[in-house]
Amino acid sequence: MKFKPLHDRVLVKRVQSDEKTAGGIIIPDTAQEKPMEGEVLEAGSGARDESGRLIPLDVKKGDKILFGKWSGTEVKMNGEEYLIMKESDIMGIIISGKTKKTKKNK
Repeated sequence: MKFKPLHDRVLVKRVQSDEKTAGGIIIPDTAQEKPMEGEVLEAGSGARDESGRLIPLDVKKGDKILFGKWSGTEVKMNGEEYLIMKESDIMGIIISGKTKKTKKNK
C-alpha cells in the first residue's frame, strides 16, 4: 500500500534505537524510549496561506529529522509502524557529513 500525505503533513519512519547501553547492558523493549529521530518517507505538497498561495515544505523525502517526543500520530501499514505529523511538529533537519575545507592562500 502506498501513502501520500496531504497539505503540510509528512510520513516519518523512526530510526532504530540502540538496544545496548555504552557499557554493554541490553535494554528490554519495554524499557526503551522511542527515538525522536526519523526519516521523511513522503511529504505533502505544502500549506496554503490566507490568499490561497501554496507554501512548500522545508523538508523533503529522505531528510533525517528531529521531532518532539509526543509528536505525530502513530499508524501501522503493511506491518510497519510510521508517524504522520505536521511539518510544524518537526524541530529540525539533521545534517551529517564532512564540512568543506577551504584552501588558505599562501
